[in-house]
Amino acid sequence: MTAIAAPPRGDLLDAVRAEWCKLRTVRSTPWVLLTAFASNVGFAVLAAAVLAPRLGAHERTRVDAVQLALAGLHLSQIAFGVLGALVITGEHGSGMIRTTFAAVPRRRTVLTAKALVLAGVTLIASTASTFAAYLAFQAALPAHTLTGTALSDPGVARAVAGGGLYLTALALLGLGLGAALRSSTGAIASLFGLLFVPPLLLDLLPRSWKDAVGPYIPMQSGDQIYIASHREAVALGPWTGFGVFCAYAAVALAAGCVLTRRRDA
Repeated sequence: MTAIAAPPRGDLLDAVRAEWCKLRTVRSTPWVLLTAFASNVGFAVLAAAVLAPRLGAHERTRVDAVQLALAGLHLSQIAFGVLGALVITGEHGSGMIRTTFAAVPRRRTVLTAKALVLAGVTLIASTASTFAAYLAFQAALPAHTLTGTALSDPGVARAVAGGGLYLTALALLGLGLGAALRSSTGAIASLFGLLFVPPLLLDLLPRSWKDAVGPYIPMQSGDQIYIASHREAVALGPWTGFGVFCAYAAVALAAGCVLTRRRDA
């Protein structure tokens, strides 16, 4: 296999500038980010004002305050996953990808630039939304309802920041699938099939198989980074689980890169 020389630094920087310009000028981008932010904060307030006061005494000692506060991630992950896929499938759908490849012939450079810009934007936006959600949760939580909810408590700050890391990796997974499939519908369906179908299939397996395989499926491994306490006995640690989830994103990006280089635009 012939080695491929690394692109000149200037080419990559120019490609990053171009991709940043594209991403911020697409009208769907601010709406997607606003939807994700609003869902995270809105669900956090609802969880604090409605769900937390209804918990029984035993449930209050076992509940993970961060998971309760970040309940909106179940909706915002859809927004970030869709954004990741559309970063490249939108260009394939409009035919603009031909112009992009004409301007930057090294397709690996194009995909690298897209990944860098997407990661930077989603990391800032998602982390801001998870911290805003947790602060809103604390503000809306009735006094003396839950304990151990301060950001300085063990595992809390890591878990809140972990929500942003999870959403960033999810967006990159969407980008990789989009690059591989070149279809918005196919990439989005594949992304959420990868997230939601394996847990359903695992429920059909014997308990021993479920315990052995379950911690390594995408959603189960990715979720660990934003769990502060009361983790299941068979679950991976927060950073190990996040590493497994990042591996899924890395494989998707690598597959997308190989297929993008081998196919016509």
